[in-house]
Amino acid sequence: MLATLSQIRWIDALDILIVAFGLYQLLLIFKGTRAIPMLMGLVSLYLAAKVSLWAGLLTANWILHNLLGVWVLLIIIVFQPEFRRALANLGQRSSFIRAFSKVEEAHMIDELVRATTSLASKKIGAIMVLERETKLSNYVESGVDIDATLSRRLLESIFFPHSPLHDGAVIINQGRVIAASCFLPLTLNPSVSKDLGTRHRAAIGLTEETDAVAIVISEETGSISLVMDGQITGDLDGAALRRLLGDVLKPKRFR
Repeated sequence: MLATLSQIRWIDALDILIVAFGLYQLLLIFKGTRAIPMLMGLVSLYLAAKVSLWAGLLTANWILHNLLGVWVLLIIIVFQPEFRRALANLGQRSSFIRAFSKVEEAHMIDELVRATTSLASKKIGAIMVLERETKLSNYVESGVDIDATLSRRLLESIFFPHSPLHDGAVIINQGRVIAASCFLPLTLNPSVSKDLGTRHRAAIGLTEETDAVAIVISEETGSISLVMDGQITGDLDGAALRRLLGDVLKPKRFR
């Protein structure tokens, strides 16, 4: 064994480290997703092909062997969301993409602050949810699909008192309004003040269960609040809201 190890060149060791690092990154991508059980299923099919060959099951082996040719394509199709996320993360590491993301983030915050202060000045109640790492698919499905670029005018139109979409929450992801009139879970925390209305309780309930951030405008007072982790920061003006959103939404790799 020592003789074998002595024959390993530094380039071989580097090759092994690169492959190991690549496999580790793949495991991180697939962690917590449906990819792992599907991958195990594909491995089971591969082992079944080997066993069928060893056992002399020619017909079964022929079928499984021919499936091998399309397994790579099947993996790409099945794991498409994971691969897309990995490529997106890889692209975000470039300085150009980071700079572009900062510009997009600044524009989104600006539109949010302008819409919020405008609605608050007219005492129009609203709740705007910013999706982060935790997916809000269940809540998106409870509302009406929008999928439009975020803008002050769009948000004002949605929350206009006579709009059919003004009840419920707007969910925003990466600078786009995904859905409106979404239903959110009310908090069950008994320590929450009874003076808080339904919008505030819904914002607390959602942020207790997810890492989302919610902006709430009181219909009675026109006050602006930011809610995250089940905690409310209230009585904000435009400048304070802009500062908090900049701190909260900035990705960790940009801090």
